[in-house]
Amino acid sequence: ACRALVDELEWEIAQVDPRKTIQMGSFRINPDGSQSVVEVPYARSEAHLTELLERVCEKMKEYGEKVDPTTHRKSYVRVISHDGTKMDLSGVKIDGDVASSLKFACESIAEEYEDELIEFLSHEADNVKDRLCSKRTDLCDHALHIPHDEL
Repeated sequence: ACRALVDELEWEIAQVDPRKTIQMGSFRINPDGSQSVVEVPYARSEAHLTELLERVCEKMKEYGEKVDPTTHRKSYVRVISHDGTKMDLSGVKIDGDVASSLKFACESIAEEYEDELIEFLSHEADNVKDRLCSKRTDLCDHALHIPHDEL
């Protein structure tokens, strides 16, 4: 669930126009007449990331459960692609129970680790999934030992 959450957040961030900015800082006037306002890229701003965290778990209904035939380990995979391309859904279980339990897990992670998610995603960090889901939180410690595919 943690890895799916990070995948969705990273995809959403990538969809924002890199030229879009937001003003941050104090709007109060300093004694010298200046303001401490700076423009920062909107995509990785705290305001945008907080907004994403409030709605990203709705995307979990676009996931199904896949069981590795060798290890019998369950993982969550996207069943609806972002761009509409056909996906290989062999061996993927798609039902409301899977989607609702994944959504619940996503909401729990987003709430409990909101500060860490914003910290990692506000900078263009590499391997956010491993750093957050495995190293910082131990939510997916087994995942460090398996190959990862992209969305």
